[in-house]
Amino acid sequence: MYAQQVETGLSTVRTTADMADDERAFQARIDAGVRIEAKDWMPDAYRKTLIRQISQHAHSEIVGQLPEGNWVTRAPTLKRKSILLAKIQDEAGHGLYLYSAAETLGVSRDELLAALHSGKAKYSSIFNYPTLSWADMGAIGWLVDGSAIINQIPLCRCSYGPYARAMVRVCKEESFHARQGYDIMLALARGTAEQKAMAQDALNRWWWPSLMMFGPSDAESVNSAQSAQWRIKLFSNDELRQRMVDQTVPQAEFLGLTVPDPDLRFNAETGHYEFGAIDWAEFHNVLKGNGPCNRERLRTRVQAWEEGAWFREALVAHADKHAAVKEVA
Repeated sequence: MYAQQVETGLSTVRTTADMADDERAFQARIDAGVRIEAKDWMPDAYRKTLIRQISQHAHSEIVGQLPEGNWVTRAPTLKRKSILLAKIQDEAGHGLYLYSAAETLGVSRDELLAALHSGKAKYSSIFNYPTLSWADMGAIGWLVDGSAIINQIPLCRCSYGPYARAMVRVCKEESFHARQGYDIMLALARGTAEQKAMAQDALNRWWWPSLMMFGPSDAESVNSAQSAQWRIKLFSNDELRQRMVDQTVPQAEFLGLTVPDPDLRFNAETGHYEFGAIDWAEFHNVLKGNGPCNRERLRTRVQAWEEGAWFREALVAHADKHAAVKEVA
């Protein structure tokens, strides 16, 4: 049954001739644009792919608070502090939405977090870089959240209903995050020479990791073809990365900043910017746990989980007591 496959890069896509009847009907629903809901039948591979992707997304939202939380007490003004706090609060909410979406697939939140804390589950490599200056808060909002929006807007139309619906609110809030980041960069770029230099330094350090956020090139992406067939993924990694470059380079020019890529140039024939080679060795090294802040990020998350055990236990005890009282009544 599984012999015939269509190869795309390192990935493979099943043809309808290779599918069982229930799987063929499932694929037909997806092809027709019908969303899959939690109680619907789905292939085990589809379920596992969603759990992997949604949990990685949720972990990224939670770990993504850490680089920014480091700057709450050092924000230059009360207004900047309140905006940053609101942004960090949003990221926590995004994680909760996404963990809830993953739970509809039959996995518990405790299982998801255990996988994160053990190092089995991954989160976005971008959050393993340090935040060295206030300008990094601008670069993260502008570049990292800007890239996230490009990657996440298509997910509002993905085939799994709970994930797609969660992404609608996430994307709206990410838009605010990108604007606050660009506003910081604009203020710095229009400030003193030292402030503009700070903004340029942040751009230099965050540009390439932001391009890596979209994942390996299409030729190396193992899961992309099958995810595309299931409409979990609507655009390829390289397509989304190109959108990010085309959108961001003019914004950098408006700021008067220089994108740190000597090979960057605009191709008038294609209407797109051509950019230099990405250092994928760095990307894979960070994924393996060897980034500047990998161990610190994971250690912080595990510590927070352990220190919050008493509160989770109290919540469970309260819920059990409430249920017992209700049963007696």
